[in-house]
Amino acid sequence: MSYSVPKKIFEFLKDLEKNNNRDWFNENKSEFKVIETEIKAIYNAVLENLNKHDDIDKLKLFRIYRDVRFSKNKLPYKTHFGGSFHRTKPKLRGGYYLHIQPNNESFIATGFWEPIKEDLLRIRKEFEMDDSEIREILANKKFNVVWGDSFVGDEVKSAPRNFDKEHKAIDLIKKKQYIFTKKYTDKEVLDANFIDEIDTAFKAIRPFFDYMSDVLTTDLNGVSLIE
Repeated sequence: MSYSVPKKIFEFLKDLEKNNNRDWFNENKSEFKVIETEIKAIYNAVLENLNKHDDIDKLKLFRIYRDVRFSKNKLPYKTHFGGSFHRTKPKLRGGYYLHIQPNNESFIATGFWEPIKEDLLRIRKEFEMDDSEIREILANKKFNVVWGDSFVGDEVKSAPRNFDKEHKAIDLIKKKQYIFTKKYTDKEVLDANFIDEIDTAFKAIRPFFDYMSDVLTTDLNGVSLIE
């Protein structure tokens, strides 16, 4: 779906960054409600495109209100919009994320942000046993021209417990997250083809998702864990 992101979204977020307080926000609440409606339309357009070639069971739009209870940063509002798209479990694994923020800080992300410990161990054991298939995916030109040839995200310093730090796949095994990101300038976000462009990028991640879904729904012998 072709959908143009309104410039007023960036303008509102820039103003909010300069006036991140409840008085200003309340005074501009009516404008925020208009912006919020636009944001929902954008994310639903992304969802509609994704469901043409994938199976998404949930769109989660994150609230603009920050949880400051346990944070040193007491500013009450986020200065970006974010939303995630979850693939339908248990057969399909992984997810998509869209982050809209002015000053060329927008990006999309895909992969596995916080895999549960059982999934993380299963992924690591797969790479320990055979890293050839994931290496082939990462090396594919159609894939890495969009997403690069390596994961981003947190990792342990040396090796996870019970894994050999000298293993040939230790660069993959030591990851705690398996994420890819792609950044966009403000100009690119405001382009009329932005929603279609990010959908093209999301389509390119599919070989990785197909592989990881297969890994996470089977044991190390390839036996299915789901009915």
